[in-house]
Parts: sequence; structure tokens; C-alpha cells
Amino acid sequence: MQSKKIYLSPPHLSGKEIGYITEAMAQNWVAPVGKNLDDFEQAICRFTKIPHCLALNSGTAALHLALHLLGVSEGDVVLCPSFTFVATVNPILYQKARPVLIDSESDTWNICPQLLERALLDLTQKGIRPKAILVVHLYGQMAKMSEVLDIAQHYQVPIIEDAAEAMGSLYGSKAAGTLGDLGVFSFNGNKIITTSAGGALLTHSEAQKEKALFWATQAKDQAAHYQHSELGYNYRMSNLLAGIGLGQMQVLEERICQRRSNYAHYKEALADLSLVFLEEYPNTYSNRWLTCLLTPSFEMREKIRMALLAQDIESRPLWKPLHLQPLYAHTVFYNQGISEDLFQRGLCLPSGSSLQESELNKIVEIIRSVVYLSEN
Repeated sequence: MQSKKIYLSPPHLSGKEIGYITEAMAQNWVAPVGKNLDDFEQAICRFTKIPHCLALNSGTAALHLALHLLGVSEGDVVLCPSFTFVATVNPILYQKARPVLIDSESDTWNICPQLLERALLDLTQKGIRPKAILVVHLYGQMAKMSEVLDIAQHYQVPIIEDAAEAMGSLYGSKAAGTLGDLGVFSFNGNKIITTSAGGALLTHSEAQKEKALFWATQAKDQAAHYQHSELGYNYRMSNLLAGIGLGQMQVLEERICQRRSNYAHYKEALADLSLVFLEEYPNTYSNRWLTCLLTPSFEMREKIRMALLAQDIESRPLWKPLHLQPLYAHTVFYNQGISEDLFQRGLCLPSGSSLQESELNKIVEIIRSVVYLSEN
């Protein structure tokens, strides 16, 4: 019998979702409004201890609205990491603004505070005040937020946290997505919990939530007829998908424990090899959305990836930095070579919360055999 494919990070339903979906369908609440939506937003607020949350149809939509709330418009500058998925930065272009890309640091693989400060100093000397700093918490590992927050405060620039990969991660006692001015989650199918497709915008301000809701529902003016004075979007999450989210929220802590267990299993089983795992930075707690490691070379990474693929096991290189992407090739970039090295040598291993021990052992066995053959 052919073994099933092992995916990088597949959805993992709890069985609790169906009750919320069935009730919504029975009551005909299938539009982007309803009790599931309200309850899902409240569940996120309780979990993160932030007062306001808006459930949307994608994390990208949440990022777009966050930029819009901060007044980012044509010609404005937004500072952001190069080492991230393209969806982090594309909304900057939606607003016809200009991203300035910042390289990573080697401890967390996230935006480098020193380079961030250098970019802000350069821009200040040119008379340019950026509209926002966009920070990403990659693979569930929090960025160096104390340093980033101090720099942002000094230069009086607001922070958006792209916590799409970091729901459940902590910086000290504070949840990812709550340290900056605005935060963003993704509930895409590969995330730690999913609503099939979806995202959320987190804010400390009720006024910001209400304005974002206005924009997310086509910016309809208060009138008996359909009247529009501002440009709006169709960004609201459906009540059905919010029902999936409610079921997922009930097992979020369990899913985090399962992902962290995967990481611990890999790290212990491969400890004697020339592989380096992304460590938890002091005063942070990672949801370990994906277990990531660095190999000694690009050649070794590819040997491992292809050996896994030959056994129908999905793994992925780390994110290709945006300054290497054709779309962003001419973007200003503050470089110290970290993100390019991470891309060349880094690999994401299967990390789903439904992974069985036998599957983990199979993956470990393949990696060990590749490294052993390559080094002997």
C-alpha cells in the first residue's frame, strides 16, 4: 500500500467546527455578518488580551487596512523586512507607497534593529518621515520587539505587526500582534489554526476597528440607498468561515503544543548532525508554526529536500528575500547578507499538528541518511 503524502503544514480540523457551521446554515446566517463572526472576534480578543479585532477574508486584507488606517498613500515610505512572504509587502504597493527593505539579523531571522535604525537615520537626514514600520514574526519566532519599539518611538513611526505566522507566540507576557499599533493574523489553510481562508486585524482603538469595518464592507455611507463617498473593499470574513474559526480556537493551545513537540522531536533526533535549528530568543515563546533549520550548504539543503520529495514528503526552502524577487529588484535595500544566506541554506520541515510519531521518525531517518552519506 502506498503511504500517504506528508505535507508541510496541512489544515487540522478538530471536529468542533461542524456544529457552528451547521447552526449558521440552519439559521440562514451565511453572509459576512452573524453570531459566529462576533463570537470569533471576541475569542481572539480574549486569547490575545487586545480590546478590538476585525475578522477579514485574508491576512493580506488586514495588512492593507492597517496601512490605510495609518494614512499610507502614494509616495509614502514604509520600512519592512526583505526576508518574508511577498504578501507582507504587496499591500504597500496597493497604496502606491514605497517599501524600503531591511535585512534580517541572525538570532531570530527577523528585521535587524540596527539596520532599521540606520535606514531611519538616512531617511530623516533626507527629510523623509516613514509612515510605518512593518515587522514580521517569521515561522512563529518573535522579532526583537523591545529594540524595534524603542527605535520606532524615538523616530515617532507607528508599527504594524505581521503576526500571520505567529498566533500564540509571546514576547514576554504579550501576545504576538498586540505590541505594535496594529496587528495582523492569517487563518490560511497552512496556518496554526485555519478558517480555510481568512485573517484578522488587531487594534487597541475602537475607532480604528469601526473605520476598518467601514472600508471592509464597501464603505457604505449612512443612507437608505447605496451611497459611497470613499473607496471601499469586499474584505469581511463570512459567518460560515468564522464558525470554523470558533472550532479551531478551542484547540489552539493544543495545536501550539503539538507544533512545539514536533520541533523538540526533530531537534533531539538530529542533534548530532551539522544542522542548526532556529532557537527561541530570550524572553520569547514561539508557536513553532514551522520547524526550520540551516544546513551547511545549498547543496546539502537540496539533497535533503529532494530525498524527502522522492518519498512524497513536502519541505520548503526558507522564504526567498524580496530584494531577490523580480517584483522588488529595484527597491531600496539595507543589506548585511543574512537573508540571502538563510535562503540558500535553510529548510522548513513538515510541521503539521497532526503529524504522527512514525512520520516524524521517517523524516528524521531520511535526513540522517542524506547527511551521513554526504559527510562520509
